[in-house]
Amino acid sequence: MALPDCPRADLMSNFLFIFTSGTTGLPKAARVGHLKAVMCMAFLRLCGARSDDNIYITLPLYHMTASLLGIGGCIQLGATCILKKKFSASQFWKDCVKHNVTVFQYVGELCRYLVNQPVVPEERAHKVRVAAGSGLRADVWREFARRFGKINVREAYGLTEASIGFVNYTNEIGPIGRAGYFNKLNMPFEFLSCDPQTYEPIRTNSGRCVKANKGETGLLVAPVSVMNPFLGYAGNTLQSEKKLLRDVFKEGDVYFNTGDLMLQDHRDFVYFRDRIGDTFRWKGENVATTEVSEILGSLEFLQEVNVYGVTVPGYEGRAGMAAIVLKMDQKLDGKKLYNHLVQSLPAYSWPWFLRIQTSIDVTETFKQQKRKLVQEGFSPEAVQESLYFLDLSQRDYVPLTQSLHDDIVSGKIRL
Repeated sequence: MALPDCPRADLMSNFLFIFTSGTTGLPKAARVGHLKAVMCMAFLRLCGARSDDNIYITLPLYHMTASLLGIGGCIQLGATCILKKKFSASQFWKDCVKHNVTVFQYVGELCRYLVNQPVVPEERAHKVRVAAGSGLRADVWREFARRFGKINVREAYGLTEASIGFVNYTNEIGPIGRAGYFNKLNMPFEFLSCDPQTYEPIRTNSGRCVKANKGETGLLVAPVSVMNPFLGYAGNTLQSEKKLLRDVFKEGDVYFNTGDLMLQDHRDFVYFRDRIGDTFRWKGENVATTEVSEILGSLEFLQEVNVYGVTVPGYEGRAGMAAIVLKMDQKLDGKKLYNHLVQSLPAYSWPWFLRIQTSIDVTETFKQQKRKLVQEGFSPEAVQESLYFLDLSQRDYVPLTQSLHDDIVSGKIRL
């Protein structure tokens, strides 16, 4: 019996489908080709991992970080892979000592969970020398470096859909990498100036995009090419086309729109500023949720912070709101929080509302969820948890009662 002809595999054919995390929209099945899979296998080596390393993976295997970068990287190196069924903050350092871990992967808020754990002897008795991943906020990074010994943190940036990426090889806390000449030569990219209201790239009279200057926030884009293909989302041509920018610098060119806002400083370090779906506009200014979260997270009584914008009747844009988790045995100090905002942030980015939670909702890859919080807003009827409002006259956050909420909605109290 003759077997049916199967389509031949090549570098651009489907290797697997990986669903995006869905932090700013519904998950989409991104097509990952064989070329992308092979390129991902080099990540751990780029971060300094070796064949004699014991690499600890606690992340879900249906995500690119654990599967292609982690498992693929171990195969490429010939290193030992230690798989944990589920991440456990309380067992993490004990596992590292028990299994002689030398490298581990992190993503999103994983490292924050580690620094929020009580001190254990194992957190200084381990042999971990490299932590490789993405999404490590500067406030957590500093505490992680102070507390857990000499671990080389290799903060990186990458996407499921495209091959654009950065790795921070230095000891500089905060950047996701460097936009050096050779990096750009190997993996081309640009930062585009954007309209502050729509976040669409600004175009000249001739229809071409404008590059952002150093020190300015810009939209990260990458040319679609043989080495950086965009295979699109399975069964979703409309969403696939939305990720593409055409005629960017010349007629006929095509660029992949990451949807991520970056800043390149004068030393060529690149900083992640925000995801367009997370950023919101208030009082004619753009508010970067990542920046506000980091500033609030430095307060000693706050354990976790998730910043987002909520609609307030009678106002354009969205007012800032923060879901917060208090550290154990700590109380909200509204006056101290207010003074911290005055010293650290412009007034337009201050959160007008607080929502105290026992834990912050995250995806399976430890990225903060915002959609449900945005939908529920600041109504005491919709939210069962404690809500607070920034009372400028008292320079304090006061309990948000139903009466106070009604006065805000009616316009009796102005923001």
